[in-house]
Amino acid sequence: MAIVALILVAIVALEHIYILVLEMFLWTTPRGLKAFGMKPELAAQTRVMAANQGLYNGFLAAGLMWSLIHPDPAFAFQLKLFFLGCVLVAGLYGGATASRRIFVIQALPAAVALIAVLLAG
Repeated sequence: MAIVALILVAIVALEHIYILVLEMFLWTTPRGLKAFGMKPELAAQTRVMAANQGLYNGFLAAGLMWSLIHPDPAFAFQLKLFFLGCVLVAGLYGGATASRRIFVIQALPAAVALIAVLLAG
């Protein structure tokens, strides 16, 4: 079960690295426009805000990656709980306020990973 939890944490981290790239670098490209359902004009106006969001997603990914490599298992466990909790809360808030898709894309994977970590812990 522990390896499954580690894989799920890594998947959530990689997902947030991908979101970072979309929001910081691809926001106004066809890929970014499609991913977020944006029109080019609105994407251009919100580019700086999106880059800021992307940076925050990068911090979440960095924390999750840190939790995977930290040598102290007890502290690594706490890191996983904290950063998965942050992703879950962000996903719930985003799903409630911005787009219901965020429940599935962000909150659900974080919740599943969090449960796996708790069961493995």
